[in-house]
Amino acid sequence: MTTDVEGASRFYGGLFGWEAVDQGAEFGGYRMCRLGERQVAGIGPAMEPGVPPNWTTYVSVADADVATKAVTAAGGRVIVEPMDIPSSGRMALFADTGGAAFGVWEPRGFAGAELVNEPGALCWNELATRHPDAAGAFYQAVFGWQAAKQPDYSVWHLGEREIGGMLTLDANWPAETPEHWMVYFAVADADAIGARAGELGGRTLVPPTDTPVGRFTVLADPQGASFSVIALAAA
Repeated sequence: MTTDVEGASRFYGGLFGWEAVDQGAEFGGYRMCRLGERQVAGIGPAMEPGVPPNWTTYVSVADADVATKAVTAAGGRVIVEPMDIPSSGRMALFADTGGAAFGVWEPRGFAGAELVNEPGALCWNELATRHPDAAGAFYQAVFGWQAAKQPDYSVWHLGEREIGGMLTLDANWPAETPEHWMVYFAVADADAIGARAGELGGRTLVPPTDTPVGRFTVLADPQGASFSVIALAAA
């Protein structure tokens, strides 16, 4: 969601090679981003006034209305009530108990990203929170997730599958950092992508850093939406 759909489309096209296809006036200028022939992301105008540009993590659900009831019962807040997207699905936007925003998507013709875990495509979603225990209880109640704790990180599981991560915002983080969901896109070279982002008008928020799972960097696009890229380590 951005304040400049055209500018964001140029930026991500130059960064990842995406083609942003305008869906027309019926969809409010929303664009579906393709890498080759496969859909990998979406770019559209902010749905609420005053909301800063951001990437939204969507969770697939069987019924968006049931998910809405589960969110409110668990103490979350509805930002956008369930709404139909013609011929595609039904969506809603929420905030969890810590204020981190996320969406749900009920597929009705369009299931979601058609390519993941490859350069230029989504590969991970991560919740940054100051209240990991409360977040764990919330997402377990809403989606049935389990948070497997590690020393300074947790991994969300749905059954036996790892589906995302949870990072604790401790005293090392600025007090003004809001709780949020972060998206990660896979790349072949995190340093090169960081440099390219700067050439395209973006900026680096966290410099390239090595981790056991790969080398990552946190970037912001020209409109201010933050995202991460990671060169995944070989399995």
